[in-house]
Amino acid sequence: MPMDLNKRIFRLKVVKKPFVEIFADGACSGNPGVGGYGVILRSNNREKVLSGCDPMTTNNRMELTAVIKALEALKKPCKVKVVTDSNYVVQGITSWIFRWIKNNWKNAQKREVINRDLWERLLNLSNLHEIEWEWIRGHEGYTENERCDKLARLEIKRCKKGWIGHEYY
Repeated sequence: MPMDLNKRIFRLKVVKKPFVEIFADGACSGNPGVGGYGVILRSNNREKVLSGCDPMTTNNRMELTAVIKALEALKKPCKVKVVTDSNYVVQGITSWIFRWIKNNWKNAQKREVINRDLWERLLNLSNLHEIEWEWIRGHEGYTENERCDKLARLEIKRCKKGWIGHEYY
């Protein structure tokens, strides 16, 4: 028996993406040198803290890694606000990256983009979420930024002692 299309009732389930705030910071002792990152993810009343280190890196790589690790921790597409004191990260992902891609990963000086591996990871992760990027001035008393900076510096100390990669819940 043919179905009358006019009598069909369609019910669409609207799935609201969870909102997550991400606070991220990277630090380096020497540049290049031993680096660390600290991240706070907050959704509703829950918080997750991540941190880690790299024995030989740069500050910019740690700033990128902090955001990448935070986005990798998300289990499904989310509405995200990323707060960082890294103008390099915010300008890079919201502006520069589009020219780099158009120019086959060459910068304005026609040289290979530094940290391309991390930029590609960040771009791929960013495409999974709806992200608002916010730059804040570092060391200006923003509580979460100070906590992330403290975590990053603690990881640098741990890395120098040979303890690599920690997560705190």
